[in-house]
Amino acid sequence: MIAAVDPSMAVGAGGAGGEWLIQGVPDLPQAELQTPAVDGVAPAGGDSFGSMLSDQISKLSELQNGAADAGTALANGTATDPVSAVVAVEKAQLAMQFAGQIRTRGAEALSEIFRTQI
Repeated sequence: MIAAVDPSMAVGAGGAGGEWLIQGVPDLPQAELQTPAVDGVAPAGGDSFGSMLSDQISKLSELQNGAADAGTALANGTATDPVSAVVAVEKAQLAMQFAGQIRTRGAEALSEIFRTQI
């Protein structure tokens, strides 16, 4: 446990200076630095949230590029299956709407965390 700071122990408490004498933070044991997995379940493969997010953004980008190619082929008249081109565009549109909703919910959650009083 870290000891509380006692204002009476301040350097120059009665006069000029007013710097506080604060002791260093003791080294914490490794067990206190580790965060347990939720409900004791570790993430599969040890992937972090950042790498998972990066992978999903890459997939979204691939969907968008595929839809752009399908739309261009449909506009040029070179599409062999117009239904699959329309499906690709709709799929990309839904994926982008879903990503936008996730971003909005994440921003709302973050602002809620910042509003939380301790």
